[in-house]
Amino acid sequence: MIIFFRILSESFQFALHALVVNKLRTILSLLGVTIGILTMVSVFTIFDSLEKSVRGSVESLGTNVVYVQKWPWGVGDGGDYPWWKYYQRPQPTPSEMHRLEKKLRYAENIAFAFNLSQTLKFERNSVEAVTVNSVSYQYFSIWDYELFAGRFVSDAEFRSGIPVIVLGYEVAQGLFPSGGAIGKKVNILGRKLKVIGIVKKQGQSLVGSDVDASAFVPVNYVGRLMSLKNQNGALIMVRASSEKAMAALRDELEGAMRAIRRIKPKADNDFALNEVSIISNGLDSLFSIIGIAGGVIAGFSILVGGFGIANIMFVSVRERTNQIGIQKSLGAKSHFILSQFLAESVVLCLIGGALGIVIVGLAAPPLSSSFDFEVSLSFKNILLGLGISGVIGILSGFIPAFMAAKLNPVEAIRQGG
Repeated sequence: MIIFFRILSESFQFALHALVVNKLRTILSLLGVTIGILTMVSVFTIFDSLEKSVRGSVESLGTNVVYVQKWPWGVGDGGDYPWWKYYQRPQPTPSEMHRLEKKLRYAENIAFAFNLSQTLKFERNSVEAVTVNSVSYQYFSIWDYELFAGRFVSDAEFRSGIPVIVLGYEVAQGLFPSGGAIGKKVNILGRKLKVIGIVKKQGQSLVGSDVDASAFVPVNYVGRLMSLKNQNGALIMVRASSEKAMAALRDELEGAMRAIRRIKPKADNDFALNEVSIISNGLDSLFSIIGIAGGVIAGFSILVGGFGIANIMFVSVRERTNQIGIQKSLGAKSHFILSQFLAESVVLCLIGGALGIVIVGLAAPPLSSSFDFEVSLSFKNILLGLGISGVIGILSGFIPAFMAAKLNPVEAIRQGG
């Protein structure tokens, strides 16, 4: 074992010496490997960061929440399903929500919501295209938002339909750049609503609505100004008492909705029950395809770098043929020559791979500011980059190293001379 480590140590010393002596060749070799590993690690880093962000955004919709809506998130309950049947479905209503409250045993919270795009004004300031969510009381129990200032709407305010509003962070900044929004009244829907709260900055999600560019008003107040029937995007949100109760809640909810809408036993549902699992299942297949495509791209990049290393190692063997012959004539074993050149190839690839990983790590913060999600270099991808670098070093350097180890000492000295 001691002899093995001694041979290995000497092989690495020879390898490092060869790399230092041949600086130009080393730089060119490093460039190929660095670009290859840089491409591979970049692809997987961006891919993993995107997947993490998307899945986090999807999970923010609630893993134990069922959404009663007109349109399904998937392709339809039985696969191919005519879109016009979805179109003819009625939208959920607040009265259906109230009736469900009395029927559901496995529900912890239930809320109704729909949204409108409106312009909000305060004196000379205005914010356009604000998503105004008309919501019922338990909406804020299902969506656990943190407050930047003020408070949420109380149950009494919801029931009485008092004209109050909770602003998203960006909306509040646009209307009140100097602060002091709480207690002020903003113009919306031709009326003045009192600001009672501001939601803490959430950041933009890759799915769902942008909370920072939203506002929230009691649905009962909006019901005074317009009809709540057939409002586009209306939904009823039902949160289960636990994730284990999701299956029971879904069955109970389906039966309750069919009873409320008086759907005949053999008739199809005229509503959709949507869950996060529907999106998650679609994401699994989507990211599998993207992962394969990313792997192919990264594979070609690494392949080019590997060929570059192999070519440089063949040149190295040819240039050092005389040296190999002298070493073997002095008693150097074939495995020592093999390990010497193999070590040079591996060290070269590891240095190139490390440089590529460092570049990705340095580029991650600027990329995060450019994309709508955080790009971070994970420990898994660091190990993957270094591991692939070592494998490429072994594969690219083995044939040249094997050829060097098999050289006849006399022929090697003669060719070198």
